[in-house]
Formats: sequence, structure tokens, C-alpha cells
Amino acid sequence: MKIIYYGNPVLRETSKEVTEVTDEIRKILDEMVETMREESGVGLAANQVGLTQRFFVCEVEGNVKKIINPEIIKFSEEEIEMEEGCLSIPRIYKRVKRPEKISVKYMNEKGETVEEELDGIWARVYQHELDHLNGVLFIDKLSPLNKRLISKRLAQIKKEGN
Repeated sequence: MKIIYYGNPVLRETSKEVTEVTDEIRKILDEMVETMREESGVGLAANQVGLTQRFFVCEVEGNVKKIINPEIIKFSEEEIEMEEGCLSIPRIYKRVKRPEKISVKYMNEKGETVEEELDGIWARVYQHELDHLNGVLFIDKLSPLNKRLISKRLAQIKKEGN
């Protein structure tokens, strides 16, 4: 699988809900895990590999989650600022403020509904990847000053990557 880079319009599309978890989707999810690992990422959304379906994969400390039709049911009031990067926006890392804990609901690769509380890095990755499925990139959450600081690099990625 090939990573789609900043500037490609598919990264700004809202992904479509998955109606049935098929063997084809399971195969794609497995390939996405491989690609994510090859690129040393912790998460990879479907639109980052050119697909417009609502799923992503993530891996923290060797634990892989395959997330289909993700939702966030509840956000904590406490927010935490952490550095984020993105496989579709290489070599740019910036601090982003997000809720520290979230309650989520999604389907796993078996088609089972999962509801759980996530915090720390899991909450961070889930929110970042869900943003992708809604056409939102982490750089959209930056201050105008930080956006200006990376504007030349973004233009370069756009020019080289597409």
C-alpha cells in the first residue's frame, strides 16, 4: 500500500460508513497494519492509503486495534497537549491539545461492537485517526503562527507527494 500525502484531495473527504465487515475489509486492515509498521507509524486511516471507508488501524506497545465505523461517545473535560505527527505529512511534528480521555464505540474486524474508555496515547491516536476519516488533519488544529511556521514545508510536501 502507498501512503497518500498532504495535498491529495482524498485526505479531505469524509469517509463512508462500512455496512458489512467482509473478508476483503479484513485483508485491507491487515495490509494497513503492515504499511503502518513499515512506515513506523502508530496509526493509519483508510483515506491515507486512498480508500474512503470509515476504518483505521493503530498499534501501541505491540497491541493492534482494527477500528471500523469509529465514534466518540464522550470526551473528558481535561485536555492534554502532546506532540503529533502524521504519515501523510512527513517530518512535521507539532503540539496539539486534545481531550485526555474518551469513551468510544466501534466495530472490530469480527464485526463485533466494542465500547471502551481510552486515555493517554490510545485516546490521542484514536482522535487523530478519526479526524482523518472526517477529512481533518492535525495541522488544522494549530495556531495561525504554527501554521505559518510550517507553510513552506507543507507546500514542499504537496509539490513532491502528489
